[in-house]
Amino acid sequence: MSKAFGIVTSSGTHIKVDGMQDYRPIGAFSFMGRYRVIDFPISNMSNSGIDRIQVYARRKPRSLVEHLGTGRHYNINSKRGKLQVLFSETSSANDFYNTDIAAFMENIEIIERMQIHQPYVVIAPNYMVYTQNFDTLLDTHIESGADITLLYHKVNNAREAFLNCDILNLNKQKGVESIEKNRGTAKERNIFMDTYIMKTELFVSLIKKAQKVSSAYTLPQIVNMECEELDVRGVAHRGYFATITDFKSYFDANLSLIDFEQATDLFDPEWPIYTRTTDSCPTQYFEGASIKNSVVANGCLVEGTIENSVIGRGCQIKKGAVVKNCVILAQAVIGEDVHIENQVVDKWAQVLHVKEVVADPDKPGYIKRDDTI
Repeated sequence: MSKAFGIVTSSGTHIKVDGMQDYRPIGAFSFMGRYRVIDFPISNMSNSGIDRIQVYARRKPRSLVEHLGTGRHYNINSKRGKLQVLFSETSSANDFYNTDIAAFMENIEIIERMQIHQPYVVIAPNYMVYTQNFDTLLDTHIESGADITLLYHKVNNAREAFLNCDILNLNKQKGVESIEKNRGTAKERNIFMDTYIMKTELFVSLIKKAQKVSSAYTLPQIVNMECEELDVRGVAHRGYFATITDFKSYFDANLSLIDFEQATDLFDPEWPIYTRTTDSCPTQYFEGASIKNSVVANGCLVEGTIENSVIGRGCQIKKGAVVKNCVILAQAVIGEDVHIENQVVDKWAQVLHVKEVVADPDKPGYIKRDDTI
């Protein structure tokens, strides 16, 4: 059993994925036709030997809870392990107060009990996609003697991307001097991955201190305030990294993994990403079907053309249809002779009567769940 327990936090109020988030939290978003976004942080924890995991949910939790179930499909120890879904039951109608600190305070007794057997905590977000060995990161944290270890990813496109994320300002020894918002003022930035390692005791004290300072404080803000007093260090992440902080970033993250090199950077046979399986027959490709540079999940019926797209489970692409640069979620239907391009089509939607649905690739379109057009 690991010396740490895991916490998967929900997205902050500053993050909004228009359309899709009306139906489910970001952690429950379909990803690459097979997974949900939350599968990545939970799989990272499970593969790292962490078998006590808390998942925080605030709004529209049904699909998330349904997907998580008992957590058995994440290979968590069936006797000692436990996956808990914790709710912010008294969340204010004003999002100003709906912070991660508020959610932790509502469940503070459960967190405090974890100190008995898990002296450390690993905190990861539900809206970032990456792989990381937290066991190795925990060892690095302990050996360094730091109070808090933060994970970051260095990027060279921070002017136009990651604008809803925090950044770390580091000194030459990788010490964290401050945490601030990415304002798009510089090309190279250390994007904070909202991933922390610290002692459970310190985590509890930070929660209580943040609440006393301000009801609107978040965990990054209280850690930033403590940077001068505590030894806070940054550790660089290597490999594939994507954030889902708005609609375009969700669209781009899915399509980026069509590239084989990027996909192999994320998916490692030695580091499996677990998910709830859906048993169905293999996809059927009928005469005249054409598939190019795409990811197609099982259970589909394909008669038309698919190019540079991600197709979820159980979709139907009818005869003469052209699907290009799209993310099609499960059970959607693209009708005969329909041309659809640069779109996200939500679950159970049907595009039947409009023969052309094309958007600008920089502003992809969205077709609502269970809608018919």
